[in-house]
Amino acid sequence: MPIAVCVLAIRYNLAMNREMCQLVAQWLAESRNAVAFTGAGVSTESGIPDFRSPGGVWATSQPVYFDDFISSAEARYEYWRQKSISHRDFFDARPNAGHQVLAQWERSNKLQAVVTQNIDGLHQLAGSKRVLELHGTARYVACLACRVRFEAGVMVDRFLEQDCPPDCPECGGMMKHATVSFGQSLPADVLQESMELSQQADLFFAMGSSLVVHPAASLPALAKRSGARLVIINRDPTPLDETADAVINASVGETLSTIDAILKGHV
Repeated sequence: MPIAVCVLAIRYNLAMNREMCQLVAQWLAESRNAVAFTGAGVSTESGIPDFRSPGGVWATSQPVYFDDFISSAEARYEYWRQKSISHRDFFDARPNAGHQVLAQWERSNKLQAVVTQNIDGLHQLAGSKRVLELHGTARYVACLACRVRFEAGVMVDRFLEQDCPPDCPECGGMMKHATVSFGQSLPADVLQESMELSQQADLFFAMGSSLVVHPAASLPALAKRSGARLVIINRDPTPLDETADAVINASVGETLSTIDAILKGHV
């Protein structure tokens, strides 16, 4: 494609995104029950690699399934080896503009809740209070026997020092991050509350998600079927784009910042 045509295409896309942002800002101003659903694309803007990306841990390692974790000492070691690699990415990361805008919208009663596939805890660090973590949190490690929790960093350090998966200091049970592993069910109460929020929403944002990992990816479709306007913000196309009321293929942080500025009358 000639350079001049490329420039025109970019300008056209930017103009289209700006028009869409203005429309979404109007919908948010009118909304009484907006809900946000976030995926890995929100975290990558804080420097956290997507597990499936070339820089992610699964590019060089196979994920450890829950049943293997339970039954195999070798699998437990591999699990902790992988977690020790990704731990620093999570704990060095800071909330980005997207996290900050969503927290601000909640404080001003424009947003009811954030439902997230992410396990990094950045929504809470940004100030969001009602965060439903479908896949759990990597900020804590829990005993599978007595359920006691510890900050993840303490147990990761113990693993690195001893080169052995840590046992529970309270009961000697297996310690695992408080996340949902492959083969492990999503927390039923969190999923149920997320479904209820989706059904009650009048405006539903799906952001930074490929919308292919189920059952989490079924929530935007549930919201749409229940009468909500569906807004998808993602760099790449998703399977739900054709049914959405608005699709913006751009950075989540930049897009939310633009919508917020329009909402405040700054643009």
